Amino acid sequence: MTFFYKTTSWSGSSNVNQETIEFWKHLATKANWRIVQLPNGYYQTEYKDSSSNDWMDVTRRETIEAAERAIDASVEHYSKKVEFSKGPVVVKTFK
Repeated sequence: MTFFYKTTSWSGSSNVNQETIEFWKHLATKANWRIVQLPNGYYQTEYKDSSSNDWMDVTRRETIEAAERAIDASVEHYSKKVEFSKGPVVVKTFK
């Protein structure tokens, strides 16, 4: 189960402000994440808020391996968002 997600609708990099891109870059860095064990035995993934230095909870998983996979997937997701914010990628041109 995932607790943190945000959806937006946009078709280009011009609609994303620099603050959002910086947030994505922060989340795309694995060093800004951690896993803590909860009293019920579950593992919670958290990221460090860049402005307040507080840890923000994101997901809960049954195993530490699943928690780490969730972090890896989040890092990959936000890395792609940062890359897309630079503009469209030309995959093929025609003459």
